[in-house]
Amino acid sequence: MQTKLDLTADIIDIRDIIARYEELEDATDGLPDAEERTQLATMLDDLKGYGGDEQWRGDWYPVTLICDSYFTDYARELLEDCGTIPRDMPWFVEVDWDATARNVRMDYTPIDIDGVTYWYR
Repeated sequence: MQTKLDLTADIIDIRDIIARYEELEDATDGLPDAEERTQLATMLDDLKGYGGDEQWRGDWYPVTLICDSYFTDYARELLEDCGTIPRDMPWFVEVDWDATARNVRMDYTPIDIDGVTYWYR
């Protein structure tokens, strides 16, 4: 059986949450598992039907949840991966990555997981 998920990670993949939930559904070994299963069920219920690329049990889910404290790094990586910002930008060019992240985040929706804000779209 998989170990308990790290719900404080910079990025959480919904497929990991689904896989762990399904493992716990089949498990019958006690209260700690029931508490974790309830927590994961609540998260899945909060996220279902909000679109995304992962279909599970008739609903669609966003695949990636990005921690608020990591969003600036995520936005930079995203823009570099898409080619919007060149990876080899000269050292003398400065980008306000916090402001850029706020602009990118406008297309994302927040969700609270154990008191931590995550963003998805």
